[in-house]
Amino acid sequence: MKKEVFVLETIEERVRERLIKYLSRDDTGIRKVVLKLFLNGGKFTTGDVYEHLHNTDFDVSYRGVSAMVGLMNTRLGILSIDVTGDHNIYLLKEDYRDIVRSVLDNY
Repeated sequence: MKKEVFVLETIEERVRERLIKYLSRDDTGIRKVVLKLFLNGGKFTTGDVYEHLHNTDFDVSYRGVSAMVGLMNTRLGILSIDVTGDHNIYLLKEDYRDIVRSVLDNY
């Protein structure tokens, strides 16, 4: 009788895999820049991220940045969001700082 082996992935491993896959589709480097912004900084609105990218010479639209940050929040699960004010405020979750740093250092 053949015995099946189940591998239980940790949340950290899944986040790491998703980040690597996410960055592998980053042709312009914009995703890496945004991840570094969240890693190095504090809380940001979509407007803050847009301004940072615009000042870093990325040709982006506000809507495009909004979609990218929203995707980071929902698909990657690494951002926390505060929706109490006029604008959503995003922050890199403390639990994922080391994982994001490690992936960015090795990517």
